[in-house]
Amino acid sequence: MLLAIDIGNTQTVIGLFRSPGEVDDGFGPDDVEGGSRAEADLVDHWRIATYAERTSDEHALVVQEFLGFHGFSFDDDIDGIAISSVVPRSTAAFREMTEKYFGFRPVVIEPGVRTGMPILTENPREVGADRIANAVAALDLFGGPAIVIDFGTATTYDALSAKGEYLGGVIAPGVEISLDALYTRAAALRRVELVEPRSIIGRTTVESIQAGAIFGFAGQVDGICRRLTDELGAPTVVATGGLAELIAPYTSSIQRVEPWLTLHGLRLVFARNG
Repeated sequence: MLLAIDIGNTQTVIGLFRSPGEVDDGFGPDDVEGGSRAEADLVDHWRIATYAERTSDEHALVVQEFLGFHGFSFDDDIDGIAISSVVPRSTAAFREMTEKYFGFRPVVIEPGVRTGMPILTENPREVGADRIANAVAALDLFGGPAIVIDFGTATTYDALSAKGEYLGGVIAPGVEISLDALYTRAAALRRVELVEPRSIIGRTTVESIQAGAIFGFAGQVDGICRRLTDELGAPTVVATGGLAELIAPYTSSIQRVEPWLTLHGLRLVFARNG
């Protein structure tokens, strides 16, 4: 089995896949009951806070507990680990965990790893590992051209050509850090639950903040996607990340929501480096 680990600035998502080497199964995007091919063989997934101070031994303990929920052996059932990370200290800790407790090296998305996708930015080393995993997965599921939107700590937009090339993208402040800045700088405002307000016209301060966040970021998505579409032609627009399912229904541009897009990309990269 394969552990796919996506380490973000705020949260780390861990996916457990069956049959890590059997990725190209001939399915189409909608052939998996209850979801897309991105979820094929995904046994379970877990989300924990990213904490750069956590040691390799602490990570091993957490992973061991998760695996135990399904009765899997920490020592016998894991054949591979694939990692994407934007937090260098956590990358080092998970790399050490893999080598110390599993006895093999993980596949880490970094320079020198085969992704099967040309990266045409001026400095490919600057492209985040999670963005590369997302792009690889989107091309596998939908082909190009495509736009991948990831609602994470930052909201990122990645542009993929019809030839399957990574062209570059857009980085905007994420929904939650934008709201954090609002709470920090405005003394009379407080944190609110991000849910749909009753109306675009907020009748309370809480509803006004909710309307601004949800409809405001939906408008940002449509505006940026409109400009990217002018460059790309007729792309498939796919969204992922923790807030994708919340924002997507209020946009006119997002066509698919794939919560496990990054994990699927990690699985593909692992297979290409096996």
